[in-house]
Amino acid sequence: MEKLYGLLGEKLGHSLSPQIHSMLFDALNIDAYYHLFEIKKENLRDALYGLKALNVRGVNVTIPYKVDVIEYLDDISEEAKKIGAVNTIHFINDKSIGYNTDYYGFGILLEKYGVNIKNSKAVVLGTGGASKAIVQYLSDNGAKEITLVSRNIYNNKEWLKNFRVISYDRLHALGYNDIVINCTPCGMYPYISDCPIRMHDIYKFRVAIDLVYNPSETVFLSYAKHLGLKAISGSYMLVGQAAKAQEIWNSVKIKPEIIEYIDRQFNI
Repeated sequence: MEKLYGLLGEKLGHSLSPQIHSMLFDALNIDAYYHLFEIKKENLRDALYGLKALNVRGVNVTIPYKVDVIEYLDDISEEAKKIGAVNTIHFINDKSIGYNTDYYGFGILLEKYGVNIKNSKAVVLGTGGASKAIVQYLSDNGAKEITLVSRNIYNNKEWLKNFRVISYDRLHALGYNDIVINCTPCGMYPYISDCPIRMHDIYKFRVAIDLVYNPSETVFLSYAKHLGLKAISGSYMLVGQAAKAQEIWNSVKIKPEIIEYIDRQFNI
């Protein structure tokens, strides 16, 4: 019997997740289908109950529900508790369990591209659900200094109280840092001409990472390449977090070469 999985979000028309998970199903020899579940915020709670009732085995969660979804789950994993955001849900034994595989995906992205964050100075663009996983990973792995950039520096998010938060118009006042990471959807298809920061704010870094994966080279990354930075797309992280979700859903271990192969299909 075909198993059902999917992606839960608000606007999902250009997601690559169905293709990635289909390739993972093939690699694991699992008879399954991955569906896009576009849900309005006011229907989020009912949607989760409905997915459980329909015997959906698991879903990924994307913008803008990575934080909102937590209150409707039966339990969440330790890393999700620490981060305060969920991007993967496993429906098992009539319960919904939340996880955060973005954390693991970011880790293998850094490993693949040889980015050492120990004692580094990092600047993170955005303060949403995606940035929480990235900031937690940076903190856990020895980043010396983390600065967040937000459109609203006066928001009351509890987790931000432990970090320096600046506005975008104060980026020019920063000194040299090691890594800049775009955790916003700015530049994502179809708004591919957008860039979260100006070119003359990018030159102060050695490495630029964009969690946006569609297009594979955003304006942000093209600026970084032009300025001689190591420029890294979010596609490998996307595949890596999907692989980790499959490991949770199906109690399997996915070999790194499978992740490498799938990532290459989107970066030919």
